Amino acid sequence: MKKKAKHSKQKTTAIVKVALILIFIICIVSIVVIKFRKNETKPEEYKQALENVEVNEEEVTEEVSERMLQVQELKQENNDIVGWVEIANTAISFPVVQGSDNEYYLKHNYKKEYSNDGAIFLDKDYDWSIPSSNLLLYGHNNKNGNMFQSLLDYQKESFYKEHPTIRFTTPEEDCEYEIIAVFFSRVYYTNEKNVFRYYYFVNAKNEAEFDDYVKQSKKASIYDTGKTAQYGDQLLTLSTCEYSQEDGRFAVVARKIPKEENQTQEKEQ
Repeated sequence: MKKKAKHSKQKTTAIVKVALILIFIICIVSIVVIKFRKNETKPEEYKQALENVEVNEEEVTEEVSERMLQVQELKQENNDIVGWVEIANTAISFPVVQGSDNEYYLKHNYKKEYSNDGAIFLDKDYDWSIPSSNLLLYGHNNKNGNMFQSLLDYQKESFYKEHPTIRFTTPEEDCEYEIIAVFFSRVYYTNEKNVFRYYYFVNAKNEAEFDDYVKQSKKASIYDTGKTAQYGDQLLTLSTCEYSQEDGRFAVVARKIPKEENQTQEKEQ
């Protein structure tokens, strides 16, 4: 009987220990989750943060927009901030950063705080001194609607027709880009040949390479936008994850509308 009592006591002690360990793990996980959520920012809060940036209205001219001045001010917070991307009447309105690698901003927001949402970031290889041919922007496809989650709405041609342009603003320019292609893709294995690795295209070495990127983008597009680009045009590509296949990607490619062309379109409207 004594042996049974001793065995029962040991069993109870073991159960208590396991329970305490589980409680400890749950507490740690809860703390981590709370910490992550603390650094999450709702989509509308980003736009509000931009609108709260005060600028000298006397500095606003035809050449210098209020948005350009706001981006300049935001750079005082973090010099990695290079611009602001916005698609009107959508959840996409975010600061854009560029780091020394393409890893840091996967898990840090534009304030350099640790965050599961990460940030919208420009490919590290983009060279502003040239400038490079393609502004390649990455952003998470987050279930909370943050970052580039709503980019997937471009699967519907009707959505594209309602949102055919993307605004991208830097301290030097405030520009509109017209969408030329929308497509599904994935990260290809190194041994796969004759595939379109759009995520490697930042700067065209020559006209043929630029034309091929445009051609491949148009070919892969899930519908025809009726728009295209020519060598010398500035491109903007927004890229996010897509979960219908392993390592899936979804991309939207756009062409910068020259100011004179934009002004002509505005007059016609």
